[in-house]
Order: sequence, then structure tokens, then C-alpha cells
Amino acid sequence: MGLTKVTTKLTSIGASHKCFEALFLVDTGATDSMAPADELGKIGVRKEGQMSYELADGTVKEYPFGLVRIEFMGETTAGRVIFGEPGSEPLLGVTALESVGIMVDPLHKTLKRLPAISLK
Repeated sequence: MGLTKVTTKLTSIGASHKCFEALFLVDTGATDSMAPADELGKIGVRKEGQMSYELADGTVKEYPFGLVRIEFMGETTAGRVIFGEPGSEPLLGVTALESVGIMVDPLHKTLKRLPAISLK
């Protein structure tokens, strides 16, 4: 499958007048979303904890995370965002996608809305 990107806006829960908006790579292999730590700091996102994450090459690395409002494709959710390295490419993880009923269409390399979100 090719790369799918979507314009995404992160807003600090504590400082709702500040936001970081960029083109995020949709990463269905990532549970949480990630943005450059310097950009998260500029909008006032606080570090809430630290988690171990397995990277694509199999190594495990600890990253701090914060909580943000996440907006894309006219939808809004909230969740964890990992403090990535400064200048790193922002990633939109599968938790944010699924929480608003959006999935990746691998055939057309686009995002599409599900008719309903499962509560089963």
C-alpha cells in the first residue's frame, strides 16, 4: 500500500487557543499518534506519562506522551500523542482513526468513513 496522509490538527487540552496543524502520515501499524516534541511544547501539551513502543525495526524505545484533541476530516476525538523527535514526521495512529469511524481503503489509498462504529 502507498502512503496516505491527512491534514490533522492537534489542540492542547489545557490551552485550547493553541494548535499544531500539519499533514500527518496515516500509520495503521501505530496505536497512538505522534508529533514533534518541539511543536507539542509550543502549544502547551503536558507530558502525562511514558510508554514503551516497538518501532518498525523491532527495537523498543520509551517515549513520553500527552493528551490532546485530534481533528481530521471534519471529525474530532481526543487521545494520546507521543512526543517524537524534533522535526520528525507526524503520525496519525489507528486509535484516532477507529474512534471516529474512519478506516484506510488500501485499494484506493484513501480514508473512508464506516457506516457505523461497532459497539459489539
